[in-house]
Amino acid sequence: MAVVGIDHRHIYTMAAHMVDAGGTLVAWATDGEPGTLPGWRDRFPDLPRRDATAILADPDIDLILTAAVPADRPALAVRAMAAGKHVLSDKPGALTLPDLDRIRDACARTGRRWEVDFSERYEVPSVTRATRLIRDGAIGRLVDITLIAPHRLNAATRPDWFWDPRRGGGILADIGSHQIEQVLHFAGADDATIEYADVDCMEHPPFQDRGRIAMRAGDVTGTILLHWFTPDGLPAWGDGRLFATGTTGTLEVRKYVDPAGRPGADHVILTDATGVRRFDASDDPLPFFGWFAATLGDPQRDHPFAVTRLAIQAQDIAERRREC
Repeated sequence: MAVVGIDHRHIYTMAAHMVDAGGTLVAWATDGEPGTLPGWRDRFPDLPRRDATAILADPDIDLILTAAVPADRPALAVRAMAAGKHVLSDKPGALTLPDLDRIRDACARTGRRWEVDFSERYEVPSVTRATRLIRDGAIGRLVDITLIAPHRLNAATRPDWFWDPRRGGGILADIGSHQIEQVLHFAGADDATIEYADVDCMEHPPFQDRGRIAMRAGDVTGTILLHWFTPDGLPAWGDGRLFATGTTGTLEVRKYVDPAGRPGADHVILTDATGVRRFDASDDPLPFFGWFAATLGDPQRDHPFAVTRLAIQAQDIAERRREC
């Protein structure tokens, strides 16, 4: 494996999880000197930096990981697949439908795989536990998923591209893709419809700092609330929550923190006819990365395309409703 583009901090855990899944990371490249560079070198101090063109030309490299500037990810993915590489992209994998079509065409033309690391599920042990409980019928038939996804802005540390929706994506196409993916996942659905989408630019126009989505996947409704207003006093970057309602019970996931509650992360709270139970899911596995490594030779699946398309559609609906 090699990394091309370290512009977002997600690359730290993407690379680490793929190494844990059995991959051998051999090189990295990036444009310029992004603010993520010190953290990357701290984590992979002995990994050589190479030219991106040389990396893509190396026949011994099978997989490219990228957390480049979001607007640059589609072209990089197409270029990597043309060079015979599979691609694992940070989210968002694409910001426009034409770019998404170009990635799909590259997959079909080259036979290479393209996946997106939707880290708010793939890298969260408590969501693994929630998946098992819901699949096992712990709350009956699922009828609704509500996701609250606040993020801390850390404005002083953000690069220029972060503030430009054309380069970083709007709030729905970017972080909203995480939540759309979870609605599809828990609903067991291949597709969904966006019934409502809205954004606001409250503090730093044209940067979008609040967004909402209502969607439906089969019989399951999904409600998504996003914002960049996590207070500095919270001991995590965001109080991410998942609420699942079923016909016989409810389930709550407190992903990253339990404010004024129990320490640590990955809290799962199940309520059913017998009462309330709390689970510590911090040691649950993260199966996505091992699955991806083991299935690189399989045909391309539609899931990352469906999620990315829905996120772009939600963004387009919201921006037609309200201009910042």
